[in-house]
Amino acid sequence: MPDPIITLTTDFGEDSPYVASMKGVILGINPAARLVDLSHQLPPQNLTHAAFFLATTVPCFSTEVLHVVVVDPGVGTERALLYVEVEGHHLLAPDNGCWTLLARQGSRPPRVLKLVEPRYWRQLVSATFHGRDILAPVAGHLSLGLDPQSLGPVASEWVQLEFPVPALEPDRLAGEVIFVDHYGNLITNIPGDAFHALAAGPVRVAVGSQEVARRVRTYGEAEPGTFVALISSAGMLEIAVVQGNAARLMCARPGTPVVAERREM
Repeated sequence: MPDPIITLTTDFGEDSPYVASMKGVILGINPAARLVDLSHQLPPQNLTHAAFFLATTVPCFSTEVLHVVVVDPGVGTERALLYVEVEGHHLLAPDNGCWTLLARQGSRPPRVLKLVEPRYWRQLVSATFHGRDILAPVAGHLSLGLDPQSLGPVASEWVQLEFPVPALEPDRLAGEVIFVDHYGNLITNIPGDAFHALAAGPVRVAVGSQEVARRVRTYGEAEPGTFVALISSAGMLEIAVVQGNAARLMCARPGTPVVAERREM
């Protein structure tokens, strides 16, 4: 049997001791675990960003992988910590909705357990670092074959993250930016198939008050500096500047409105 893979996703940054501490705890329990860093550069306490990140990355992994997620603005409060099975994937995360966009993409209800069994935690639990003291040791024990049912009871309810829903009409699609990537590309919540159908004829695309005149399939179809609309790798309408930064040039960020509407010929 291959050594188990555990991924880590946090908002800790790369220059803190927090990620290293979690790795030390996991490897102290299972030295054979293979630890994979997905990202530690998520914007601090930004649950919407974390939700989009998980929804686009977790499905690319084998269902045998365990994902540990620590974006936890409620650490130390009454919020629960959860073990989640969603579409065959396994996660450990705070009960703040950060994983629920992933669940919305699936066809089966998730299995959710509350982590209440302290024998699988570190002996001393800090009020401000549950990633190290609860999630990391639980991950280590699960990687050794621990039955998840030993972790705690089934959760009857959990926090659902409120995610913006676009208004999709035959001649008009109204949504907003939900994610800005490293290049400054603006990923919207407008489904690519809806935009593709609308764009079968003349269409106007605007980010806030700024119009995007060019529709392309790939960035290379337009000259550098051109504002373009295209379907992102995540299957959503994306606004980009070829070899430029759309977020900076358009003063756009998550929440900025985006509209695509049919033009009269």
